[in-house]
Order: sequence, then C-alpha cells, then structure tokens
Amino acid sequence: MALDMIRILVADDHAVVRSGITGIINAQADMRVVADAADGASAVACFLAHLPDVTLVDLQMPKLDGIQVIRNVRATHPDARVIVLTTYDTDEDIEQALKAGAKAYLLKDVEPQDLVQCIRDVHSGKMSVAPAVAAKLATRLTRVQLTTRELEVLKLIAKGQSNKEIGAELFIAESTVKLHVNTLFEKIGVTSRTEAMRVGLERGLIRLR
Repeated sequence: MALDMIRILVADDHAVVRSGITGIINAQADMRVVADAADGASAVACFLAHLPDVTLVDLQMPKLDGIQVIRNVRATHPDARVIVLTTYDTDEDIEQALKAGAKAYLLKDVEPQDLVQCIRDVHSGKMSVAPAVAAKLATRLTRVQLTTRELEVLKLIAKGQSNKEIGAELFIAESTVKLHVNTLFEKIGVTSRTEAMRVGLERGLIRLR
C-alpha cells in the first residue's frame, strides 16, 4: 500500500452497507478500507489493531453505539479522525456526536463523491458538517435545554410509567415528578404525554427500542 494512501475503518452493523461503502472507497486511487466491523466493540478493537487514518462509524450498533465508540477511541487516541455516517439526523444525535469528538457528520443518503471528499477533508484536518445538519444544530442551540432529571422523566414517560411509578423509580415524591413534568412540557411546548413522546422522538431525546 502506498505511503500516502488514506487507511480507513468502516463500522456498521449492516453487511450490505459495509460492502457498499467499502466498494466506493476502494474505487478511489488514494484510499483503502483496511478493516470493517459489525458492532461497536469490534470497531474499537479494529481501531486499536489497525490505527486507521479515518474511521467511519454508524450511530446505532450492537454492544457499543457510535458515540461510545468515538469516546473509547479518543480516550487513548485523542487525535483520531472519526466520521459519523448514519440515518439518524436528530439534533441530539448530532450534538452528542460532535461533543464526543466526531470530525464530520454525514447521512447515509450522501452522494458517493461527497463521501470520499469528506474523507479527504477530515484526513487533512478539516471538519465537515452538511448544511442540513448544521441547520439542525443551530436550531438546537436556540432551544431551552432539559435538565438531566427532566430527561430521565421524559424517558420514563415514554415507557408508559405514571407519575407515581416514575417517583418510585427515581426515589422522588410524586409531587416532585408532577413539577418536573409540568416544567418539561413547558420547555418543549407540549400539553400531553403523547405530544411529549412525539417531540422527544423527533429531537432524538428518546428512542423506542
């Protein structure tokens, strides 16, 4: 392999996706996939074994998700260049990925030429965020953010728990839960639990698994 070849790790839990990405990359004269992984734990192991120049990682994978992969990799190699390539475009996912240290955030409908250009840009030290992704992030910054406790309450609402059940799980009084629910509803602009779940899903604050 040429010394100036960009060495890439591809991490995605769908074999067809990994194969497609690998084909696009290996068709380029200046880059090559040196390893691929089907889950987050394998992605971290492959990174440590191959030390690729650029890593492409999906957000939702078994064992470790993409955010955890980025954090684990950068814990030992803080200058690691990681690109998130995912179908998830909620403002929460985008912010968490960039906070974890991702150098770029792409959606899987990206054109092949834009994908390879992003790899070259990130390899050269640049950051790359698509305009649509940047717009979502900008919108998020103008919103009132939820506290950790309010986010916990929202996740338990999404599980169908009553205020009494939420209080028991979080070891707080039912009256305190009601206060958190009221504040939560006001912050995200809803008036019911169903609406709260819808907004939570749209913003990536919760996921139904």
